[in-house]
Amino acid sequence: MWRDSIVEEIRRNRQVYAARFHHDIKAICRAAREQQQKSSHKIVSLPPRSDHLQHRRGE
Repeated sequence: MWRDSIVEEIRRNRQVYAARFHHDIKAICRAAREQQQKSSHKIVSLPPRSDHLQHRRGE
């Protein structure tokens, strides 16, 4: 089986990060929001997808 060392590293890092929060998705999201508020970067919210794009999925 082919193995990608970059993907393996990302997965290891994800496991370590999740373990910091006892694999609790709510705690992970809460920490991400806190980090986002502390950041000086501009937060961008994208508009919802148009109906045109949503209808194409159902074709």
